[in-house]
Amino acid sequence: MNQVCDLSKGKCKPCEGGVPPLTDDEAAQLLATLPGWQREGAVISKTYKFKNYYETMAFVNATAWISHREDHHPDVAVGWGQCTVSYTTHAIGGLSENDFICAAKIDALLSL
Repeated sequence: MNQVCDLSKGKCKPCEGGVPPLTDDEAAQLLATLPGWQREGAVISKTYKFKNYYETMAFVNATAWISHREDHHPDVAVGWGQCTVSYTTHAIGGLSENDFICAAKIDALLSL
């Protein structure tokens, strides 16, 4: 089993701050397991493409459901046929494992 599968089966831990964000090396290792995700500073993001608006909105709603269950919410930018999902952990001002767990779960939606 690869790390993407392990991450997608993970559960976000509450984060109220007081813990350091992931180091650059830790973030790079986790990011390497998530095809198509990119890092810009304290944010990871990915743009998903769809063939129509309905599929885009279905994906947005499924993303919202995962985010609610994990209590870890991304920024979502929606346009016709595309959706960009961005994660960061605001409470620590950087990236946490929660960001990568949720990213893996979002990717797993498309393999259902």
